[in-house]
Amino acid sequence: MIHDNIVLIGMPGAGKSTIGVMLAKRMAKDFIDTDVLIQVVTAHSLQHILDENGYLGLRDVEEKVILSLDCDNHVIATGGSAAYSDRAMHHLASQGTTVFLDVSFDVIETRVNDFGTRGIARREDQSFRDLFEERRPLYERYAEIAVECGTKNQDEVCDEILARMDRQVS
Repeated sequence: MIHDNIVLIGMPGAGKSTIGVMLAKRMAKDFIDTDVLIQVVTAHSLQHILDENGYLGLRDVEEKVILSLDCDNHVIATGGSAAYSDRAMHHLASQGTTVFLDVSFDVIETRVNDFGTRGIARREDQSFRDLFEERRPLYERYAEIAVECGTKNQDEVCDEILARMDRQVS
């Protein structure tokens, strides 16, 4: 079966959920947010999972939820830590096209004002900048398409993703 999903990856605050919903509407696809799916499956908030099981516990749950996905005709917004799992990222790549929503640290920092309580999988001693610098190469590695989003509005980001995907197909 050929999957035609669009998988969005990137830092918390990059716009994965917002752009994902917009893309899904424009393309008549269903939308999945893996962070929400984790919360439904576990009946706990991401922050609760972090508090109870630590960042590695959250990553483990995230990987299991992603590996359980087998869908078609969806836009999938992943949690920012999905890129730590090679297995999860290869599974997602087998499900569709992976798009990195690339936003500079300065822009991300203005968008995320609840870093300590947002349910972001990170080591306790890790700053937001450290996390950004650690994750960015992972997003770049797994992305089939990277779209710079910091200077564009949401419609422009969607337009660019669709245009780049059209070029990939042709």
